[in-house]
Amino acid sequence: MTNPEYLSGHGRSLLDRRKFLGTAGLSTMGLALAGLLDDDGLLAKEPAAAGGVAPIRPNIDANNPYATRPSHFNVPAKQVLVIYCPGAVSHVDTFDYKPELSKLDGKKPPGMPAVTFEGPTGNIAKPFWDFKPRGETGKMVSDLLPNLGQQVDDFCFFHALSTDTSAHPQGENFINTGFTMEGFPSFGAWVTYALGTENQELPAFVAINDPRGLARSGKNNFGNGFLPAAFQGTDFTAMNPPNNLQRPDLVSPEADRRTVDLLQRLNARHLQKYPGDANLAGRIASYELAGKMQTSVPDVMDLSGETEATLQAYGVEGGSELRGQYARNCILARRLLEKGVRVVQLFNGSDPSGGNGVTNWDSHSKIAKTHAMQAEIMDQPTAALIADMKQRGLLDHTLVVWATEFGRMPFLQANGTGRDHNPGAFTCFLAGAGVKKGFSYGESDEFGFKAAVNKTTVYDFNATLLHLMGLDHERLTYYHNGLERRLTNVHGHVVTDVLA
Repeated sequence: MTNPEYLSGHGRSLLDRRKFLGTAGLSTMGLALAGLLDDDGLLAKEPAAAGGVAPIRPNIDANNPYATRPSHFNVPAKQVLVIYCPGAVSHVDTFDYKPELSKLDGKKPPGMPAVTFEGPTGNIAKPFWDFKPRGETGKMVSDLLPNLGQQVDDFCFFHALSTDTSAHPQGENFINTGFTMEGFPSFGAWVTYALGTENQELPAFVAINDPRGLARSGKNNFGNGFLPAAFQGTDFTAMNPPNNLQRPDLVSPEADRRTVDLLQRLNARHLQKYPGDANLAGRIASYELAGKMQTSVPDVMDLSGETEATLQAYGVEGGSELRGQYARNCILARRLLEKGVRVVQLFNGSDPSGGNGVTNWDSHSKIAKTHAMQAEIMDQPTAALIADMKQRGLLDHTLVVWATEFGRMPFLQANGTGRDHNPGAFTCFLAGAGVKKGFSYGESDEFGFKAAVNKTTVYDFNATLLHLMGLDHERLTYYHNGLERRLTNVHGHVVTDVLA
């Protein structure tokens, strides 16, 4: 443009030769000053994570975001299986033996609150199932979970866990993403972001939803949050494969192959024009993975090769229909781990709108009936899965996490048949690579009401899980909106006492 009348005031100022030379001179001086400050080590440091440590960012190839990446330090665990039970399993009726509850059954000792999450409280209630010593360690486990009880010599229990919330959506978010709010990456997303995966034909992170549907917080439990979309969990079950994998009948295999080849050439040509576009490369990688899944997913979901003995051990037949479906999900989980999938998250419980013990473990009433219903679905298949993994050598390099969002109260609600939410104490357990066997860490008080000895926060729990996967929870970060974000926020310490 030659006519200055059409320029703005700022535009006209740029045509002034003296202002141009002045601006250029100042810019050159700024560059020189930055160089001198850098030589003297006086420039601002790289962004640091909480605690002042330098972040360790995984070196991710945008063209292959799922490639295997090294851990921060060597550990035996290379994969992780998370068995998550939404609804809050009652620790005082399963793994946390409190004989004082039987002594005070029907009474209301001092110090107990008058009102909890869902209203007025009732009296202390002894466990609804008898506890017995199990295994060589003599660990006390209730008759509600007899099959898992037989395996306690392989388990490492956390008995003094506590959480920051007594609401299910926030509780699920907190234990699975490290934050009560939505929008943060899940544990599985962090692990696959850091480590990639061994199998390039299956997703790095698979979430196997309960046969009844999604958990309360839905896909947030296995979402990628602000991490690249490549690291979100892919959800499917033994009964419901991923959508749109099958080739339409009207398209021949040869035509399908030619279409895929053409798309690959077009995508490669397009990527050459934008070599630094990580989002574009990630989308192309996800499409290519989807193409590979057309053959890999049907293969891993085909349970016809499983022996009759295996199907019986998992409880595919002979129980409720839901137990059979969950058992098939457990077999699918084992098959995915055998194929090298980095993270498998297996859900036992569902219902985004509640459920009151019918579709999950949230037993505000009739706990004797509803917890028994959930245990019939969960106990045998889960125990068979862990035993099968042990027999096949998978536990040598796989960390197993059994978790729920919080516990339940040692006293009944006013209705006299259910237990309310208890964020002050709950139990989870680990097994497999890198974990002490037949060990219990921490203690709740004599009632199972509050964590009393070696109190462990959810931040500590997640920090320990990352450590067991060879990742430093303080240095595994992602720069987002001006902050070095991490799974454990600015908290958490590794519980070294549970490390083998």
